[in-house]
Amino acid sequence: MADTAMSGAGTTGGDDPLQRAIWRLRSRGCWSDAAALLTPHLHDAGAAVQRTALLVERCLFTGQGWAEAEDALRVAEAVAHDDDERGAAACERGQLAYAATVLGVRDRSDEARSALGRAAALLSPGSRTRPLLDFRRGLVAEHLADAPQAARPAYRRAHAGALAHGDTLLLSFTWRHLAALSLRDGEVAEARKGFAESLRIREDLGFLIGTAPALAALAEAEPEPEAARLRAEARRLFHLLGGIPTWLADQLHPDRPSPAGV
Repeated sequence: MADTAMSGAGTTGGDDPLQRAIWRLRSRGCWSDAAALLTPHLHDAGAAVQRTALLVERCLFTGQGWAEAEDALRVAEAVAHDDDERGAAACERGQLAYAATVLGVRDRSDEARSALGRAAALLSPGSRTRPLLDFRRGLVAEHLADAPQAARPAYRRAHAGALAHGDTLLLSFTWRHLAALSLRDGEVAEARKGFAESLRIREDLGFLIGTAPALAALAEAEPEPEAARLRAEARRLFHLLGGIPTWLADQLHPDRPSPAGV
């Protein structure tokens, strides 16, 4: 299962009470409750996109809620007034299509590529959404096109952009995917460094729903018995959160390897 990242939630909310409340809910997998906090603000394109992103992430973690995410996306597209807002909405359409494809719900790979291409044409070079777009284009290259060599530069652009914009959470995703490519190439030490940094960021931010997959990913680059300890901790968190993300269940089986995860 591939990483996902959403716009509008790269930090814990800073001094904004609404964003802090959204982060607390989202980081524990309460996407519907977090999205509900944004419902009174849907006249604002940024709020509409963020609500969509929350519901798309719920789809990827739970495999449910597709119709609600589609409805939220249509609202975000309708209230977008300039190119950056339209580009951000297109980026979420690409992510929803990607999620449906990678989870085997329906093949929407062409839609994912088209929507992300549209986002690339609309977003300004300095847009805060640009690093997220680069990351998602890397996902499509790696997991839909099976082209890891094309994914690597996209992840590196996303990583640099996340650093420039201070998007710490997105950095946890870019570290993860660059590490997974290193592991694929047999660069175990480099992979271990990236996986460990991704886990550290998620623990520091309190991104609870992303911590079990990060533990499982790091286990792939560690020798025994450390690998077994990491997987045991991942299983504990997975069960604590009620089996979310659902796709992690098979990957945490003690006789099966765990990929990079979410």
